[in-house]
Amino acid sequence: MQKDLNMVFMGTPDLAATVLQALLEDGYKVSAVVTQPDKPKGRGKALAFSPVKELALKHNIPVLQPERAKDEAFVEELRAFKPDIITVAAYGKILPKAILDMPKYGCINVHTSLLPDYKGAAPIQWAVLNGEKETGVTIMYMDEGCDTGDIISAERVAIAADETGGGLHDKLAVLGGELLVRTLPSILDGSCSRTPQEKGVGRYVGMIDKSLGALDFSRPAEELERYIRGLDPWPCAFTKLEGKLLKLWKAQVISESATEKPGTVLEGHKKALRVATGEGILAITELQPEGKRRMRTEEYLNGYNIAPGTVLGE
Repeated sequence: MQKDLNMVFMGTPDLAATVLQALLEDGYKVSAVVTQPDKPKGRGKALAFSPVKELALKHNIPVLQPERAKDEAFVEELRAFKPDIITVAAYGKILPKAILDMPKYGCINVHTSLLPDYKGAAPIQWAVLNGEKETGVTIMYMDEGCDTGDIISAERVAIAADETGGGLHDKLAVLGGELLVRTLPSILDGSCSRTPQEKGVGRYVGMIDKSLGALDFSRPAEELERYIRGLDPWPCAFTKLEGKLLKLWKAQVISESATEKPGTVLEGHKKALRVATGEGILAITELQPEGKRRMRTEEYLNGYNIAPGTVLGE
């Protein structure tokens, strides 16, 4: 099998770096890496490399960082590498036709959902937020649409009842690398299948915004618990306690009814902060007060008394 062909890899975050690592470990020659430009990070706003750039530099792989993938100068710079195949994972930009048509074996994308469902920017978190029981990874040919190309292969994975967005991300990153490595031989020898996606089938999911973390306690406890898991580690679920930020990291659903106003702290246990919701009770078991570390609720309540009747979010 051709592992010494000219492969260009395009990707940016940790997930993409995990996929790139799998390609390198399997012996593929990566001629160049394309990643998003360095961005300011932290209080000092120093420019930070993407995880993919960091990995590429460790392996002495040339790095390209165009502002826009459709810039003619970048397209010509990429063409100079004479890529036989371009593999993509979480690059973050739509590729123009000039790039899609460039490699002999096409542009191959690793998408972290079971297409045609959950196209778009944040399929991992939304699968948890929406209470899906399973998700997976799809390897697909890229076209000019957003995750609309022909499906080559896919693998399913169950979503555990206590799965967090971060935990599922890490599982799918590893699975994505493994599935790409298993699928590439059939792409290169021409034996892979191509299943067109039916137009109008499946949903698109947008990027995760920090505002999603503000919990609305008028919603059912089951939904709130999913948001606490799905938004872990970023942007995280939060509310306010006596005017100060309170991040919520773990919770359980109690299928009892409460007549109090949603968001009201109920009488109860030292091991959890029991809160009335629009349907059921949410028992918060791990939290992070403003300016403090993440801790078990039991530890927090040993040093801080929250009077029953206190309303969160106000």
